[in-house]
Amino acid sequence: MHKKYKRYCIISLVNRIYPSIFFLFVLVSSAAMSGTFVSSVTAQSSNVVTNVTDLTRLDTSNSDVDLQNKTIKYYDQASGYLVYPIMQNESNSENNDTLPGVVMIHENKGLNDNIKNMANLLARSGYVVLAVDLFKGEVTTDRNRSSELTQYVRDNQDMATANLKSAIKYLTSLPNVNPNKIVSLGWCFGGGQSLQLALNSQDHPLSATIIYYGRLVTDNATLSKIKWPVLGIFGDQDTSIPVDTVKAFESALNANNIPNEIRIYKGVGHAFANPSGDNYAPNETKDAWDRTLSFLDKHLNM
Repeated sequence: MHKKYKRYCIISLVNRIYPSIFFLFVLVSSAAMSGTFVSSVTAQSSNVVTNVTDLTRLDTSNSDVDLQNKTIKYYDQASGYLVYPIMQNESNSENNDTLPGVVMIHENKGLNDNIKNMANLLARSGYVVLAVDLFKGEVTTDRNRSSELTQYVRDNQDMATANLKSAIKYLTSLPNVNPNKIVSLGWCFGGGQSLQLALNSQDHPLSATIIYYGRLVTDNATLSKIKWPVLGIFGDQDTSIPVDTVKAFESALNANNIPNEIRIYKGVGHAFANPSGDNYAPNETKDAWDRTLSFLDKHLNM
């Protein structure tokens, strides 16, 4: 967690103890009248298990952090989901009141509620998160349509890269973002796009790249473009991203002296962190998320 953000959480908790009692009374009264509770930050309404359901059940340390979220247009025909913690103004200089920014990239289902909720979860740890949209607003659960959408993006990678670079530009324009601390994070299709962004960010170098079982590049010369740490999360039963490919990727990173952490989980397959899939593995998902937060803290909040 961002160091300044830790201080904010403590101050915020103290400041809210007494007002919260009154707020709880009002909220319960309202709920009694309306029959429901309404969250101040809502991304989904579903009985289906989500990553957030499992992850927040195990870690409630940031559950009381207030968030601001909104849909913003950051690129032609692309609207993203922006979320960040509401912070008190502090009269310090030199980026003391700014936070790292994260370009979050969806899986092959599009910018759905699960991705938005993961953006909320990460924002509560002290990050400004922009969950991008590479499918022009389309969200699907149909496997065939998902394949069509992902193939279209891969066939038009230049357009996708321009989209992602526009997300960086948007984040760096925000007054609450430290423009020198921008990260990309993606799952599955988004993991591969996170790597593609890393390979095309020479005009605005990233601070870190995170890949969850995304399509890899193993060529030494190509990967030499990356000048920052890489975190890779994979499963040893993943037939689409075989272990041999992961190890070749790791070897290429090492050959280029690129700091990296590659974690291959035993007994899990592709998309094991996707709660809607057959391969969902909650324990490995929790461990991978903890590693993600530790990696970000290590390289962004020094």
